[in-house]
Amino acid sequence: MPTFLFLNQQRRVRFIWPFFVAALGCMIFTKALAQDTSATTSRSTVHQGKVTTSGATNDSPTYLRDIQPIFMGNCSSCHNQQSRFVYNWLDYKTAYSDRWEIRRRVWDSWKGSYYKEAMPIANSPESLALTDEQRLTIKNWVDGGGLRGVELPPDGPKSKAERIELGRRLFTSICAACHQPTGLGRPNMFPPLAGSDFLNADKNRAIQIVIHGRQGEVVVNGMKFNNSMPAFPLGDQDIANVLTFVYNSFGNSGLVVTPDEVKVLRTQKPEPSESPLPKNIFE
Repeated sequence: MPTFLFLNQQRRVRFIWPFFVAALGCMIFTKALAQDTSATTSRSTVHQGKVTTSGATNDSPTYLRDIQPIFMGNCSSCHNQQSRFVYNWLDYKTAYSDRWEIRRRVWDSWKGSYYKEAMPIANSPESLALTDEQRLTIKNWVDGGGLRGVELPPDGPKSKAERIELGRRLFTSICAACHQPTGLGRPNMFPPLAGSDFLNADKNRAIQIVIHGRQGEVVVNGMKFNNSMPAFPLGDQDIANVLTFVYNSFGNSGLVVTPDEVKVLRTQKPEPSESPLPKNIFE
């Protein structure tokens, strides 16, 4: 190759090279910016028109909104404020302290990655009632820091039909585990609510039982039951709604329970027959 052609080619390479490097740099910068924007977007969520960052999103499970209802509906027969030998998971402070063991028992053991027996015991009614989604919600709550959340403010006045519907949802998620979706209860274990003479005879007594819990023998529709019912951490409105649903379902009397009635009875000591069980020894 002639010398002048070789020198011209070198000049062209030296002339083009800076432009190539600049173009490559722009491509790398653009890609990095896009990745950063994507990461920022993934950390920000639009929820009901508001942008919130991760760690504080409404999609992050919280104890009051997501976990406590699961515990009330699936675990409260053992893990309640009246239990002597197990922890009260209906209390946030206690559940938070025990959160990693809860995760291991309801998720790791279920997945076969934890040596202790799953809780509740595998293939038991309680274990089968706990759905995959609920197990994952508990796992995500623990992994997300065990957030407590905030109590939802009570809504304004609602019609009777709306209150019955709200009560139905509470009954399905909390009460149906023992009293069954049909309200027929479990023979020799949990009394029926359907057409219950005990329930319909005294509305105030029914309210106090939901507030304070109950232990000891009870006769419902001619059948004896001797079990305990824990006191659930429900607000006045929730108790009024769920009892209004029960009274207007299963062939019952159609009574209405108001939040004011619950509020008044909450300040009164329960009757001896409805006295709560001894406090949890861990409290």
